[in-house]
Amino acid sequence: MPSNQPPKKSRRHFLLGALGVTGALTVGWGLLPPRQRLIGSDPMPTIEGEIALNGWVKIARDGTVTVAMPRSEMGQGVHTALPMLVAEELDVPLSMVRIVQAPIDKIFGNIAMLVDGLPFHPDDHGVVKRSAQWATARVARELGLMVTGGSSSIKDAWGPMREAGATARAMLIGAAAQQWNVPASECMTDAGVVSHANGKHATYGELAAAAVNSKPAAIRLKQPPEFKLIGTPQPRRDSATKVDGSAVFGMDVRPAGLVYAAVRMSPVIGGSVDQFVENAIRAMPGVLQVVDFSKQAGGVAGVAVIAKTYWQANRAIAALPLTWHAGPNATLSTADVFKDLNAKLDSEAGFTYFSSGDPALAQQAAKTIKAEYRAPFLAHAALEPINCTAQVRDGKVTLWASTQVPSVAVGAAASVAKVSKDKVSLHVTYLGGGFGRRLEVDMVTQAVAIAMAANGAPVQVIWSREEDITHDVYRPAALARFTAALDAAGTVIGYDNKSASGSITHQVLQRTFGLPGGGPDKTTAEGEFDMPYEFANQHIAHVIAPTPVPLGYWRSVGHSHNAFFTESFIDELALAAGKDPITFRRELLKNHPRHLAVLNAAVDKAGSPGAGRAHGVALHQSFGSIVAEVAEVSVKAGSIHVHRVVCAVDCGIAVNPNIIAQQMESAVVFGLSAALYGEITLQGGKVEQDNFSNYPVLRMHEAPLVDTIIIKSAEAPEGIGEPGVPPIAPAVANAVFTLTGRRLRSLPLRLI
Repeated sequence: MPSNQPPKKSRRHFLLGALGVTGALTVGWGLLPPRQRLIGSDPMPTIEGEIALNGWVKIARDGTVTVAMPRSEMGQGVHTALPMLVAEELDVPLSMVRIVQAPIDKIFGNIAMLVDGLPFHPDDHGVVKRSAQWATARVARELGLMVTGGSSSIKDAWGPMREAGATARAMLIGAAAQQWNVPASECMTDAGVVSHANGKHATYGELAAAAVNSKPAAIRLKQPPEFKLIGTPQPRRDSATKVDGSAVFGMDVRPAGLVYAAVRMSPVIGGSVDQFVENAIRAMPGVLQVVDFSKQAGGVAGVAVIAKTYWQANRAIAALPLTWHAGPNATLSTADVFKDLNAKLDSEAGFTYFSSGDPALAQQAAKTIKAEYRAPFLAHAALEPINCTAQVRDGKVTLWASTQVPSVAVGAAASVAKVSKDKVSLHVTYLGGGFGRRLEVDMVTQAVAIAMAANGAPVQVIWSREEDITHDVYRPAALARFTAALDAAGTVIGYDNKSASGSITHQVLQRTFGLPGGGPDKTTAEGEFDMPYEFANQHIAHVIAPTPVPLGYWRSVGHSHNAFFTESFIDELALAAGKDPITFRRELLKNHPRHLAVLNAAVDKAGSPGAGRAHGVALHQSFGSIVAEVAEVSVKAGSIHVHRVVCAVDCGIAVNPNIIAQQMESAVVFGLSAALYGEITLQGGKVEQDNFSNYPVLRMHEAPLVDTIIIKSAEAPEGIGEPGVPPIAPAVANAVFTLTGRRLRSLPLRLI
């Protein structure tokens, strides 16, 4: 993992010839991105003996390559997969590459994630879409938001990190060619060494200083047949330290003089602090201070106790006499939320995300099928509870955080402490689970506000599991209605889908960036409007229903529940048409060969279910990747058991097959937890679930065998961290229908 301490800048200023820069700009991107991503606003920090060849790559005298790491490692494998991109183009073994936390710089901003947020159908290849993508990439490049999310790490890095490696390699070759007085085209590289047929050779470490001033004539990225490293199953580089306990997560940092803080926040959504009696706990062991951080943190109202140990802080906050103003949401309940969603669907047309053909043809139907589906709020419940360590001293802020948004975290900390961003230092640790929860910065603003009252001491703020689950930013509750018309031959001649939910993006724009939320939000309807099935006449719309419940991006976001809605209804249509669900899908994918190949691969591998079991299938595309899952399910005494899941995925070029298989397994388990158990309910404005006793996750003995099939592809890589989640709930629900004849249209899936 990256060092906890960023290296000091050396006095050497690295230089890169204009020809090398312009060459790098034109490789593999066409019109995108609007500006280069190779050279940062400041030279890459170096220590004695290191030479920076661009903003991403530096080389030490012994030939060790250091790569800037702009993404957070939260179990998804980016600390292994991203260095592979540089190592491939630089022609060095992965063992020669180390990583260091990237500084806050716009070249490390995530462009792909923002471009993917545009609400266009995957089959749309028109000029309007291309123009919108170009404009969005331009804006994203200027914003330079360093974000790990949207299953975009490999997709976004595929261009710039390979370019960084290829450019550094060309510069090293150029330096060798100049020293040896030979054409650069005659030089070869392998394992960190440049060589020539005349017998001369030099290591990258020996050439790095001269390479700084090299001006390569052309930069060429490798083609897939030339790959030596990409596509091979490399072991995870973070596994050993996580096994032996030396890996540093947010709760593991121990700066000198560390004290701890436990928090209590308003139990009612939107409530505020009434009063507390600080003197009542002043004599308790270890207690140092009580802080009301409500105003400074700018988020949920709450109070913290600072103490010498977390145990002391947590005991003291539990004993603190503390009362609350309930605020405007004191009567809010889950029933109220779904009542509002129903009313919105009854009264509003919503925003049309996709429409094709002539919906009026549905009036000629021989049969009409209607269905309504619903999904609950969900918490993230990452195993590492929310935490952040902050120190405010001498006009500077130091943060140690397991965050998915380093650049946003720095900005938030600077705002609370009222300092400029360059006065904030951030050390990103490993994340003990993110799933979108650590895209938020509430833990950062709290920690800074509390640290401002700690007289310069670093303060580690840790939320209890109860505070974590009851003060999450939740996946939205959602309601969806379907109407489909079939002719006498069982052909679907009309398909209408309208859903309602709150908007995550509207809330995030206001909560994180202080911007007004408005307009369509792709995450509300993704997985509905962008399905591949070739219905001639479609209309898909969504109604945004504002809610006081805080909403956040949850692993696979709208796809997580919308796939359940659509893929369950597809099975309903197959039944109405008198066709096998797999055959029905195949007939609707005649112009989608990649989807059909994924579906067939999963079905073929699954074979036949065991005695007393049934198969359910679901096919879904999200974050650019196509996934089909076949779940083998049994039902006993009203309990649903998932024994095996066959998962086929087409994610473009498989950079590291090991990681892809791990992500599919992780996604299945994560998705099953939600499908079978996940539900957040509200009563009296309070979240009713508060720990794993009433918000359970899948246990080890419940985890199914997962067989993963990776479809070979020469397409550019797409997302992999989230696409395995959406198909699992409908696959299980469809299997349950085969076993019981009961169509479960509400999550979590319950027979009793």
